[in-house]
Order: sequence, then structure tokens, then C-alpha cells
Amino acid sequence: MPRHSIAFYALLFVILLFAPAFGSAAFADSPVKNKVSAIPSPQDILGFKPGDDRTIADWKQITNYFNRLNKASTRVHVETLGKTTLGRDLFVAFISSPENIRDLAKYKAIQQKLADPRLVKSDLERNELLNSGKTVVAISCSIHSSEVVASQMSMQLAFELASAQDSETRQILQNTILILIPSPNPDGVDIVADWYRKTLSTPFEGKEPPEIYHYYAGHDDNRDWFMLNLRETRLVTQLFWKQWFPEIVYDIHQQGTTGSRLFIPPFYDPPNPRIDPILLRQVGLIGSKMAADLESKGFKGVITNALYDTWWHGGFRTAPYFHNSIGILSEAASARLMTPITITPEQLGRSFTRGMPSALQSSTNFPAPWPGGEWRARDIADMELVAAKSVLSLAGRYRRTYLSNFYNLGLRNSESAPAPNEPLAYLIPAGQGNEENVSKTIDALLNQGVEVHRLDKELHVRFEGTKEFVEAPAGSYIVLLSQPFRPDVQSLFERQHYPDRRAPNGDAERPYDVAGWTLPLQMGIEAQSILEIRESPKERKLNLVTDSSEVRRDFGLIEADKTGEARPAPMSLTSPVSGNVRIGLYRSWTPNMDEGWTRFVFDTFNVSYKSVLDTDIRAENLSEKFDVIILPSISMKAIVEGNAPESYPKEYTGGITEKGVKNLRMFVENGGTLICFDASSEFAIKRFGLPLKNVVDGLKSSEFYCPGSILKVELNKSTATATHLSNAISAYFINSSAFEVTDASRVHVLARYATSGILQSGWLLGEKYLDGKVALAEVPLGKGNVVLFGFRPQHRGQTWGTFPLIWNAINNSVH
Repeated sequence: MPRHSIAFYALLFVILLFAPAFGSAAFADSPVKNKVSAIPSPQDILGFKPGDDRTIADWKQITNYFNRLNKASTRVHVETLGKTTLGRDLFVAFISSPENIRDLAKYKAIQQKLADPRLVKSDLERNELLNSGKTVVAISCSIHSSEVVASQMSMQLAFELASAQDSETRQILQNTILILIPSPNPDGVDIVADWYRKTLSTPFEGKEPPEIYHYYAGHDDNRDWFMLNLRETRLVTQLFWKQWFPEIVYDIHQQGTTGSRLFIPPFYDPPNPRIDPILLRQVGLIGSKMAADLESKGFKGVITNALYDTWWHGGFRTAPYFHNSIGILSEAASARLMTPITITPEQLGRSFTRGMPSALQSSTNFPAPWPGGEWRARDIADMELVAAKSVLSLAGRYRRTYLSNFYNLGLRNSESAPAPNEPLAYLIPAGQGNEENVSKTIDALLNQGVEVHRLDKELHVRFEGTKEFVEAPAGSYIVLLSQPFRPDVQSLFERQHYPDRRAPNGDAERPYDVAGWTLPLQMGIEAQSILEIRESPKERKLNLVTDSSEVRRDFGLIEADKTGEARPAPMSLTSPVSGNVRIGLYRSWTPNMDEGWTRFVFDTFNVSYKSVLDTDIRAENLSEKFDVIILPSISMKAIVEGNAPESYPKEYTGGITEKGVKNLRMFVENGGTLICFDASSEFAIKRFGLPLKNVVDGLKSSEFYCPGSILKVELNKSTATATHLSNAISAYFINSSAFEVTDASRVHVLARYATSGILQSGWLLGEKYLDGKVALAEVPLGKGNVVLFGFRPQHRGQTWGTFPLIWNAINNSVH
């Protein structure tokens, strides 16, 4: 072989060997923008490095930094999605190579076709899309704003990706498009930042704020990802499932202080049966890469296969599974906000959870426990940076694999026939009433990318459990299963059957969140499973619904007022409550999400109310101000005692006190109505001596357990509370109450748990304890009444089917 040929092949070998590095170095940053020296670091702008002890950046500072980075770097593009609940800008940063940033519209169009393979006309077009597309990765930080470090870390991550020149970073930028969300809860970032600064160098430094850190939802802002009640959820969902369709979604959280230092996938059992196996494998693959990278850098306390499962639908990282995407979660051990703490071996030895018998015990899923010592925000930020780059590295190196798997899942969902005896479609029939509920249901479906059709002509269908075809009337809505997001449709419409999982002693193994959530049951609407349609596709007259405003116009509902602050409703609704009822809603300084959701429901339905604080209830003029006072689900101890003395500044401690107990009783005896949701019923029963007892209180979980499920409740139709409702409804029971009457002459029973077929969706152990027990009661007291809900009729703003029970209870107070 000639010598010049040897040299040629040697050069070719080197080029092939280092192709990824050469390829990723092919892009050139702008000579004007993106000079390393010209790109500001977070420390340049903030005056401190994100993660430094006792420092915190608020939303204005975070926004300012990303805007500066946007101007300085050709690798960064910042977009504002819209306004938060309290009017702040919710923005995201796109980070990629300069040429990818210039062509974002092109890559968004590619993603939209990959997400819906029905738009791809040939194998050639498919291959072109797979060859030219980029892996879209979304990383979201600090949705729970007291888990504060990730929102700070996001600035450092953006800076390093915008400025680094190493081959690994260039490979990431060339092959991926990162959508970085510094926080999907900007309002909460400021609530926490303002409180932390206020309490620095005081005895309360590092305590969480004495209020929920989302205006309505608090911690539950990460429980809204199929109902889409909150403005922030709707904005991010539109970005994900209407525009960009990320292949990977990474949600960064923090957990308690004394367990593992960092949880990452694989997840614990049980998996949701509607998650495709390839997604579970890919989740495990990415998690294992993250763990290996962290171990290689010397981090200890990394755990996998523990606590967190993939069963439920409603979280930021779980919704992607039902949209053919990979959802990743990490949970870092917390400090005291941005203040360091010291954790002893004794504390770690007492910490355990499912999948981790002890935080000091080594195991295959926990090979290098952390021995204890000082733990600070810098440790959290450093681990999160490594984990984020690990995800991005894998996404870049296996770009085509991620795109191909994403495309193939959508193709299979769109083309494959249903399994035997599985639905072909779901029908929401016309003429059932509940127009607002139907409209909200369809709004939620459309906004997460589900296809819904209206029947412009009747169809002949065979429902599940029947043999004959019947006519589905024109004007009905039909949701076909043959669409890319089939798992989403299935998970929302079908009834969940959580597996019976027990500890060796027989106690129930607690699910990570809830066990059942079937959307039509919660919404109180009729939705039927269709097994067959007689008309051929060509004979059907189906009109694709493209916007929920079409449905609202069909029902004569008014369009939403888009301008009001803290007004969440997708529809502007007429108040179902009499205008002359003066309503007070108790608001404790022990942060209570149930109170926030009650405000949300009242604001959604334009129900006028006033928040009532501990100091208001301690006053003696309640009857002069209110006709109705509502206690959301909150413990008796929290109501009466509140935060312990010296745990917070004095104005946030003490509860309603014994004086408040006396005043509430006087309010009722003078003719007022006290309405208690779920846990607060204990307060009224025990402090007012009401003739009921909670029969499931104190039972072991091996005897009775219902961790978040939908139960059948039968109404007493002879009472005004059942007005305009059917004989039986679906109620949400989440470790709730069931009452037994001890003096029937003093109690009006308004509803009972069903005596058969009580579990409709989820998990229930010990059904016999609920059999026919009281679910809703009214007890006269003096001239007034106490209304006791054993369940939560407004749970997470999702249970529209039981909202009328609230309205009726309020309206009855004036009669």
C-alpha cells in the first residue's frame, strides 16, 4: 500500500474515532455574542454564587439574570409563557447550539410531527425527521418553592451550558434542545425568598413560611397535571403537549433532611399499567446513568428504587408517561432553605422508608450511604448540576434512539386495535345536563393534547356490558382511543384498581400519592365505554373540537375574564350561592392546602367570601359578620392551638384558642351555620359534644385503609342538600371519616356510604367499616346548624361532582 494511502486511512480512522467531538465542535458561536469573557456568571449579576449559604435570589433577580444571559449568548433564547396566578411572568430558557437556537421554529415543527405520526406521509419523511431532529429535554426546578435550591441552581446550569467550550458540552448543545424552567411557581419563589430574608439572623431562620407557597395550591401545585386548574400548569402543559413535545422531562425536587441525600430512578413499585414498558426501561437507564455519574464524582447517599412510584397520573414527572415521554424525578435531602444543618448518625439510623430500611444501611440500590455531618445548599446544588448534565449527556449521545422511540409509541397508539374487551372510544353523551362540568372536562382533555370529537350525526354504538347497538345522539362528544396519547385517555377515563400491597405485618403499604382519580367520576358526568361502532369511518360525521371555547359556546357559557388577578377559572361562571349569604372561610397560620383549594373553587365559581384568621375568630362578633363559616380539612389541634409558641413570630402562633372555640359555638347557637370538611369535623364533634363518632379513627391500616380513592355515596333525597342531585354520587375519600350516630334524635343524616359497590376507583381495605355509615350529616345546635362532611367535597379543585353539596349546604343556611 502506498505511504500516502496509509496516512489517509490513519487520518480517516482518527476522524471516525472522534466523530462525536468533531461533529459537536462544528458549530461556531457568534463573534459578537457568546465570547466566554462576555457571558455574565450568576455571581457577576447577583453578587454571590447560587447555592452559597444564607443567600437567595428572588424571581426578579432570576428573571434579570436570564434576560442578561439571553442578550449575551447565542446559545440561549428566553420566552415568556404568560402570567402566573399573581401576575408574575412565567418564562423558560431554550438552550442549545447557536444554529439550533436560530432554527427553533424548524425543530418545533419536527417535534410536532414526531408526536403525531399520522402527519408523516412516508418512510422517507420519517427518516428525515429522525435524522435532523434534536432530543428535546425539559428540566423544571423548584415547583415546590420551599425546595428552593434548584431554582438557584438553574442559573448556574444555564451559565455553564452557555459558556463551556469542552467537547461534552458541545455534544449536548449540538444534539439536544434544553427547555429550562427555573421554576413553574414564580409566585412561590418570592413567597419563600421574602420570608427567608425577613427571618435571617432570627430564631426562625430556615423555617418554611407560615402560608402555602402557591396562592391556591401550596404543595399541591404538583398534583394538577391532568385537571389543569392552575394558570401555571396550563401554561407549561400547553408548552409541552401542544408545542414542543419533549422526549425527556426532568423534575427536580427536595425531600426531608434525614433520609438519603438524593433519590433518582428507577422507581419503586407499583408501576401504572398504562405506562409503556419501553418508557420504564428508559427511565431506569437514565436514572442508572445519573447514579453512576454521581458515584464516580464521590457523592454519597444516592438511592434508587425507593419510596417514589409511577402509579398516579397528576404530577409534573408522571404526566409525560401518558404522553409517550420519559419522566425523571430527583429528590435531594433538604437543608433549612438556604441555611446549613447538621445531621447526626443517630438521626439517619432512625430514617427509613419503603426501599430503604435505614439511611445508614448499604444495599444494592443504596451502595454508599452518607455517614452524616454538615449538609448545605451547596451540596444539593452540586448534586443537581451533575444529575442534570448526566441526563443531557445521554439525551445527546442517543438522540436518534430517543426520537425513534417517541415516534414509534405515538404510531403504535394511533394504529393498533384495542385489546379484546377494551374500549374503542369513550362517549360523553349529549343531554345529560351538567354543562359546566362537561365543558371543564373537555377543556382539561384538550389542553393536554387529547383529541375530542363532536358527533354531528348520531352513531350506533355498543357499550361495555351490552350486546345490542344503541343510538348515541348527535351533539355528544366522543374520545377515540386510536390517537397518539392513548395512554392518557385510558388513564383518565378508566377506573383504577390499585394492587393490594402490604408490609410483612399486614399493614397497608402507602402509595406515593393517591390510588384512584377517574376523571368522569370526579367530575360527576356520564362517560360510557364504547366497544364497537356500527358505522364505518367514512360514514361517521365527527367534528374535531379544536378549542374548549367551542364547547362553552355550545352550552351558552360565558367566556373567561382573562384580566383578573388570582382568578383561575377557564370559564366565567354564575355564582351558585345566594348573593346575600355572608361566608367566612377559616385560614390558619399552619399552611393548609385544603383551605387554598376551597378559595380556588369559590373564586372559580365567583362565590363571595372573606378569609377569617385566628384573630377574627377570637373576636366576639362573628354573628354580626357571617352567616356561614367554613372550616377546611384541618386537624383539631391545628385549629385550636395553631403553631406552637416560639416556633414562629408571635403573630403566627396560637390558633383560635379556647376563646375562639367558645365564639364559634356561640356563632352557631345564635343561628349561624358551621360547615366542616373532613378532618375539621373532629373539632366540631369533640369540642361541641355532637352525637357522632368517627368509626375509622384509630384503626390500623391492616384493618382499614383508603389512601385516596373514589367511593359511592348515597344521598338522602328527602333533604334540601340533595337538591338537583341523583340518588348516588361519587365522593373523594383520602384517609377521611365515616360517622356513626349516637343520638338519632339530634342528627339529620344527609348521605351515607354505599352498602354495596362502594369502591369505584382506587384502593379500599376494610369496606365493612364504611358499610352504610354516615358520610354527610347536619346537627342542629341552638338556633343554628353544624354540617359535617366525612370526605373532601372540593378535593384539589377536581371533584366537581360534589361541589353542589357545598352550594346547597351554604344556601340552606339562609332558610
